[in-house]
Amino acid sequence: MSAVIQDAVQNPGQTLVSLRNLNKFYGEFAAVDNISLDIKDGEFLTFLGSSGSGKSTTLSMLAGFETPSSGEILVGGQSLVNVPPHKRDIGMVFQRYSLFPHLSVRDNIAFPLAIRKLASAEREKRVDAMLKLVQLEQFAHRRPSQLSGGQQQRVAIARALVYEPRILLMDEPLGALDKKLREDLQDELRQLHRRLGITIVYVTHDQEEAMRLSQRIAIFSHGKIVGLGSGFDLYQNPPNAFVASFLGNSNFLKLKAQGNAAAAFEGQSLSIRLTSGLRSEQDVLLMVRPEKALALSVEQAAEQPLAAGWNEVSAIVGEVLFLGESQTCSVKTLGGTSMTVKALSAAGMPLKTGDPVRVRWATADACVYTEWAESDLNKAAGAH
Repeated sequence: MSAVIQDAVQNPGQTLVSLRNLNKFYGEFAAVDNISLDIKDGEFLTFLGSSGSGKSTTLSMLAGFETPSSGEILVGGQSLVNVPPHKRDIGMVFQRYSLFPHLSVRDNIAFPLAIRKLASAEREKRVDAMLKLVQLEQFAHRRPSQLSGGQQQRVAIARALVYEPRILLMDEPLGALDKKLREDLQDELRQLHRRLGITIVYVTHDQEEAMRLSQRIAIFSHGKIVGLGSGFDLYQNPPNAFVASFLGNSNFLKLKAQGNAAAAFEGQSLSIRLTSGLRSEQDVLLMVRPEKALALSVEQAAEQPLAAGWNEVSAIVGEVLFLGESQTCSVKTLGGTSMTVKALSAAGMPLKTGDPVRVRWATADACVYTEWAESDLNKAAGAH
């Protein structure tokens, strides 16, 4: 194990990469807009966002393929802005494998060591270790055309790791693979990261992939980072309405504040999380995840009185999807608001289109936002 990787394992949590007020302009268009971010040593961080959000441009500046319009990129406290890509000690894996078709798997992996003029014995030792790491020893003498897509991507990963870079950058590396193979390689990447302790910065537009792989996720929109944290935290407590809409499925209700812990919705008062500074009649957006909301038949609701700390609204069932122990329903409230909710399946009492229901959710499970943009909600919803 290299000194760099040993240091990453022995000093977890220390900042390795710092982006400071980073900007990239193409004419007057801000592809990256004043981003500041610290990336921890040994961390698996994913840049997540739709096409044109700025995630790949940020990665390209970190790799050295794009020059910042302004701002700073620091690795280990040293500026990289004027350092060419081949001297940054950064490995890179793209969606296109970019393997040399005339070289064997072994020679493809060895190529970065050859151009660095590493001694032959050390070169062979490292290549052998990489072949074992990506489980391709038996394919060492094959050409890329004789490999599957997943095997070719493993060769690309091995080639990026063989010279032991401090950081590995990955730009949509699994995007061209089918779902099953993509999930298999995601598992391999997680295991590889745990074994090596290397810092990985990963770019994807696939939120499920980001959740499966990452220790932290940075969500990009319009060149800015609009959410940063673990997948769990971003999903359970989105910092803003865009993140709530972009990451997972969400129901949004437009309310009018009635104090710091209550709001009006379609003629009734609902309890909301305590939000300081709310003014009477201020517009409020409430977000509740479908799995946090239940649709009960009128009979079920009568048998289960509403508990303290819960809300209830009346609705009519639209489409019903049966999932065994539960049903997923699209419903419309009496005031015309559409929601998707989870419905309990009771023997002999399945819900069906047109049924009246009572939709319930716990106050603590619903997030409250006082600022949002309708266009952002629509853009996020369309990005899934």
